[in-house]
Amino acid sequence: MDEARFDVLVIGGGINGCGVARDAAGRGFSVLLAEMADLGSGISSWSTKLIHGGLRYLEHYEFRLVREALRERERLWASAPHVVRPLRLVLPHQAGLRPTWLLRLGLFLYDHIGGRRRLPATRTLDLRRDPLGRALRPGFSTAFEFSDCWADDVRLVVLNARDAANRGATIRTRTRVAAARREGDLWAVTLEDRRSGEREVVHARCLVNAAGPWIDQVISDALGAGPGARRNVRLVQGSHIVVPRTSGDDRAFFFQAADGRVIFAIPYEDAFTLIGTTDRDYTGDPQAATATEAEIAYLCAAASDYLAAPVRPEDVVWSFSGVRPLYDDGASKAQEATRDYVLRSGGSPAVVNIFGGKLTTFRRLAEAVLERVEGALGRRGPRWTGEATLPGGDFPMEGLGDLAAGLEARHPWLPEGEAWRLARLYGTEAGRILGGATGPDDLGRQFGAGLTEAEVRHLVEREWAETGDDILWRRTKLGLRITPDQAAQVDAFARDLVAARRAVAAE
Repeated sequence: MDEARFDVLVIGGGINGCGVARDAAGRGFSVLLAEMADLGSGISSWSTKLIHGGLRYLEHYEFRLVREALRERERLWASAPHVVRPLRLVLPHQAGLRPTWLLRLGLFLYDHIGGRRRLPATRTLDLRRDPLGRALRPGFSTAFEFSDCWADDVRLVVLNARDAANRGATIRTRTRVAAARREGDLWAVTLEDRRSGEREVVHARCLVNAAGPWIDQVISDALGAGPGARRNVRLVQGSHIVVPRTSGDDRAFFFQAADGRVIFAIPYEDAFTLIGTTDRDYTGDPQAATATEAEIAYLCAAASDYLAAPVRPEDVVWSFSGVRPLYDDGASKAQEATRDYVLRSGGSPAVVNIFGGKLTTFRRLAEAVLERVEGALGRRGPRWTGEATLPGGDFPMEGLGDLAAGLEARHPWLPEGEAWRLARLYGTEAGRILGGATGPDDLGRQFGAGLTEAEVRHLVEREWAETGDDILWRRTKLGLRITPDQAAQVDAFARDLVAARRAVAAE
């Protein structure tokens, strides 16, 4: 038997791919995941950072999707309470848009169809009395406050990959699936190391295509369907802007834009507000997507229709854009296209293609994929992810503050706010980074904004980080606080660590 033989080969290291790899490894399958860039570097890192049912999806009668997503909120919070946290959202009523009766009806359904247990119910606010009303322009009197959850999207991806690896999966980043062909009852898959250009062939009994925006490209090129293969996904660009904090309140805003869209304004990384998103059809390379001037202007104007202090393009400290691979259901507008996922499988050996999907429903999507994988492989295992925690998440759902306080008590020399930052990124694994340190010098080189050599080593050795961007913009978001010179130092140090590790592995 070929040494490099796996039960399941997953193409794509976004939230869906890592979720599938984790579930499959936990059921006892041998798994290889190949990601052509960094984990979560596609659309999984460019989300609105919400674990939510999708209140507006009720308008499009997507009740199954909303119910499933609502049920997942508290499951994900329980599995990773360091990177998933409750969030209250405030929806001001705007005269001339959706009437109050419709909002009340939608929120009643939102509260009751998803099995909510720990999250508080909707309540009505008098904005003339509530302190949050001061952040809004005069004239708003009524709002509705409801529950969802916030998530650090890339950390959720990486933690799924970590758990998959802990359960025996092989995770290969910077590795492209160049070709795949059927050889008897196996797939022969050509992998290309994008650092060196070296190629190798591995074998798998089943493929899972979780390539996100590149899924049609994988089908037509790597899987050999040819350029005439059917277009299955609709690429929709969604952009966000980050501005200095617009309110001192921890609640987020849910704004109705004049064109019928909804815009979120969410407290972000303590000192900032995240505003998004847009919806526009996209053509071209998904990796090249950037927020356009028109999109930035649109988001500024939509937020300024509500906020007391206008948001201007010159206030934007960062913007990002991702391309969502929505299943092409023929909707006339991008904002009306379904956010549900669709699975297509078949052939011998089998391939399962994943079209669409949401950050919120990745765990349930993975279970649905595994049903098809198990059917193809003739072997079944129990569902297990619903009650399992992710690395660092083994503490009570509402215990993040206590965890941070414990870190601070054991390491009183940490800078103000640093225990909280480490706790919310790494959970109980923050103690592994700090180790037995009795002072800052024990953590090695200090790069700025609290980032230390010990933390960088953890990210390189345990989380597949290889570059400054991997560390500063995906795993920590410290790119918002660090200088260009400090960022260059982080990048050089990380690359040197990676080179040294690869040299040792080659010996």
